[in-house]
Amino acid sequence: MTSSRFEQVISSIDAANREDPNREKADGQEYPKELLYGLRMSEQLDRFQPDASEVLRIAARAQHIRRWAIPRSDYPKDRVGYLTWRRDLGRFHAEQTAALMSQAGYDPDSITRAQDLLTKKGIKQNEETQTLEDVVCLVFLKYYLEDFATQHDEDKLVAIIRKTWGKMSDRGHQAALQLALPSHLNELIGKALAQ
Repeated sequence: MTSSRFEQVISSIDAANREDPNREKADGQEYPKELLYGLRMSEQLDRFQPDASEVLRIAARAQHIRRWAIPRSDYPKDRVGYLTWRRDLGRFHAEQTAALMSQAGYDPDSITRAQDLLTKKGIKQNEETQTLEDVVCLVFLKYYLEDFATQHDEDKLVAIIRKTWGKMSDRGHQAALQLALPSHLNELIGKALAQ
């Protein structure tokens, strides 16, 4: 059972992400890219943690809220630029989500919890933060690794998979190994885990 304020926030997140000018196709239909990502995050969280709190469910849906507003191209093309961009995005997503939760009537503690989740505060220590990270990684492996595989050589892909694996819990690893991936991606994961 979900609250009306929860439904309001989810609807507001989706409305924001419908404005994404970038498009992506899935199942023969075209979606605003970040709207599709949010739907995938919620779907994956429902499978991975069916009893997730409202705050965690909001954070999962808002993981990429209005992400296009802070383009990667605005930052230097090096590792420091990438990490700065990721940090700024986390803060931006947290601020956007906090405003929507406040409008819907959530209390300050719940809003702070959502912000902590979106900025990955307490990863590897906070259970909800780790659950969100596991879901992020599962969605990446299931829906986005294939595209990465067309853009990078094998060594780079193996390194990306190893980094992704390192962010996940044991429970996340088990869920990842159950994903129905194409055989060439399973081979890459096997290589990453063998090294």
